[in-house]
Amino acid sequence: MPELSTTPSSKPVEERSTVVIRFAGDSGDGMQLTGTQFTNESALAGNDISTLPDFPAEIRAPAGTLAGVSGFQLNFSSKSIMTPGDSPDVLVAMNPAALAVNLNDLVEGGILIVDTDAFTQANIRKAQFEGDPLEDERLSRYQVYKIPITKLTTQAIADMGLPNKTVVRCKNFFALGLCSWLFNRPTEKTIEWVESKFAKSPALVEANVKVFKAGWNFGETTELFAASYKVPPATIEPGMYTSITGNKALSYGLIAAAGKADKRLFLGSYPITPASDILHELASHKDFDVLTVQAEDEIAGVCSALGASFGGSIGVTTSSGPGIALKAEAIGLAVMVELPLIVVNVQRGGPSTGLPTKTEQADLLQCMYGRNGESPVAVVAPQTPGDCFYAAFEAVRIAIKYMTPVYLLSDGYLANGAEPWRIPKFDELPDIEAKFWTRPIGFHPYLRNEDTLARPWVVPGFSGLEHRVGGIEKDYDSGNISYDPDNHEKMVRVRASKIEGIAYDLPPAKVEGSELGELLVVGWGSTYGAISETVTRLNDEGTAAGHLHLRWLNPLPMDLDKIFKRFKKIVVPELNLGQLVRILRDRFLVDAIPLSKVQGQPFGVDELTDRIRSVMGSSS
Repeated sequence: MPELSTTPSSKPVEERSTVVIRFAGDSGDGMQLTGTQFTNESALAGNDISTLPDFPAEIRAPAGTLAGVSGFQLNFSSKSIMTPGDSPDVLVAMNPAALAVNLNDLVEGGILIVDTDAFTQANIRKAQFEGDPLEDERLSRYQVYKIPITKLTTQAIADMGLPNKTVVRCKNFFALGLCSWLFNRPTEKTIEWVESKFAKSPALVEANVKVFKAGWNFGETTELFAASYKVPPATIEPGMYTSITGNKALSYGLIAAAGKADKRLFLGSYPITPASDILHELASHKDFDVLTVQAEDEIAGVCSALGASFGGSIGVTTSSGPGIALKAEAIGLAVMVELPLIVVNVQRGGPSTGLPTKTEQADLLQCMYGRNGESPVAVVAPQTPGDCFYAAFEAVRIAIKYMTPVYLLSDGYLANGAEPWRIPKFDELPDIEAKFWTRPIGFHPYLRNEDTLARPWVVPGFSGLEHRVGGIEKDYDSGNISYDPDNHEKMVRVRASKIEGIAYDLPPAKVEGSELGELLVVGWGSTYGAISETVTRLNDEGTAAGHLHLRWLNPLPMDLDKIFKRFKKIVVPELNLGQLVRILRDRFLVDAIPLSKVQGQPFGVDELTDRIRSVMGSSS
């Protein structure tokens, strides 16, 4: 087996502060795996990282077609970064379709690495090129490296006697090895990871390691590359870190909150993109008193979670927009019976099936108002992949304290994206008080806490604490079924007041950048990174701009009105047609300007900066 070179490279090493790389190929080329492992290498190198996986909805689109292109973009840096980058500095295109879809995004003078073996006439036609794109004059704008990756992969493991299909599927490891050399990434952990991932098949371990090393050694020995590149480690807060996706962080947040509450965590869920990984992750943590049920449908998932809450567990259900629509009646039941329930909505493009693997923020109004009757719920939204941990933890705390359903609004960008995450110590997390009511004397089901208006959490099995649950309105005192008009209004208003009262539990809204001035940019959820970098850029240019990012969307922070009055203009970038901006206009009568995008892709910093400049220019 060829070994990686251990002697210093004779080629020059150029230092870069930030690099954006995109791996792109057919959906069967392993681009997500390649990008994920290159991300792990970059995290081990100490870089700050941000990723954007981008893949088709089809399980297996026709090979070589534009519809089947899968991509993975990584921004790795020696500085603090908040987005996966607007445009790649490096594009690895494994076939003509990947080149066609991604070439226009590559920066002028950027590095283009292509697998020439994939540029057959058939593949060129599938990618809708009229001629060989590798002979196109437009490529003169880039540093083009034409490499027969498939051939070199075959040669590296020719002596193993593997089927040709298996051999070809190893070529992504050649690309990974080559890029690991090109950017001086640490490789030992990648080899250990290959040995672990393919442990059940020693032949695949040997093949993938051989091909990975062949890619690395090709970069070192070929005359194609005159230099390699180095991105120094970033300066970050001391601690233990891991590279984490939003779905994994969210899962960990639920587990930690259940541990702090000393209650079992129950997940009732039905698989749906892009939320399914939460079910997968939680199912692997039975040792932490986590019980998961893959239900037969969305309704069964939420109803089982609500039943678990009635039985004294922390009930959670996860889905995306289409599934949330199906869960709406049961969530209304949770509002009526006033039990803690966590409803996770990992948003995707819609309507209907829409864009299952693309990101969007179009479910805010659905979560705010998408139930029959007056049925208010709390709504919280994380802003980065790592922040999904803390948003999930907070959702559980509020759900228990106020005995209410809480929506957690993530999205596909956060769910699949990754960043370095400082692992918190369990003892440093705030306590969550979760006590059951056990005293029968003076009990009635709606004996409310004076501060929170939460009713008692009573689990079955206690003599003298029997009470009715169900979707028909209950009497305020006895809990018996009631059709009394005054009682119904009282119950409706109390349930609404309970949600409004959560605002007293929230910290003051925080404005980043300028505290007052010409412009306030208001956002929520996954737009945080793009808005933050944009506002920093605007302030550097002399525009007094502030950034207010809302974590709690229902209720809203109590000090928003005062903040809005400190700025001349308010803009609200959203990955929808203007949902938060409608809420802000309604609540505060402010002339907030929507900046909408519904393309299944997040905002780019250049894009958002230009749009805000346009808004500012039109008002001058």
